[in-house]
Amino acid sequence: MSDIGDTTFTAMRDATREDYQKIWRHSGEFLKGLPDRILAHLGLLSGDTGGYAVDRLTHSLQSATRAQRDGRDDEYVVCALIHDIGDTLASVNHSELAATILEPFVSEKNHWIVKHHGVFQGYYFFHHVGLDRNLRDRYRDHEWFRDCAEFCEKYDQNCFDPEYDTLPIEHFEPLVRAVFAEPRRTIYRSDAA
Repeated sequence: MSDIGDTTFTAMRDATREDYQKIWRHSGEFLKGLPDRILAHLGLLSGDTGGYAVDRLTHSLQSATRAQRDGRDDEYVVCALIHDIGDTLASVNHSELAATILEPFVSEKNHWIVKHHGVFQGYYFFHHVGLDRNLRDRYRDHEWFRDCAEFCEKYDQNCFDPEYDTLPIEHFEPLVRAVFAEPRRTIYRSDAA
């Protein structure tokens, strides 16, 4: 029996402490590959413009480039880079998927911004498709309302410019690796509701 990945139970309730210690070690090793999987998934955004002037990857890179050039910290820049990573699998709730990926690795504030940017970006176009552009106002009293509105203004709605000097994905790889190196906070807590 090898140390990792060689358990024999067929139902979780039948596993032993030793089994779960092996699985936990394997999970730690698997986590180390998360930056590579994120970078690979960003590649899936290449080529599809969704009707915009640039493809989804360029939009994401442009968002991160603008955030970095504005002096935002590395965590914020990575949030800008992957804010639309959910477009491929969660087309109608992409922001929630991106936020779920980020949650253990970023501050609560940055997580909230990414999670809600989908509603906030609607301010720029919802009225053109028969929706309420002020839908974001339901969060008006939230402490990070202005931060999310600013994210959408500076690093989302304006990141479709084919002439912008956008940095390549390779530029952001070290930042992705650093942010996803280790969770900053746990989402599994005994006091969680």
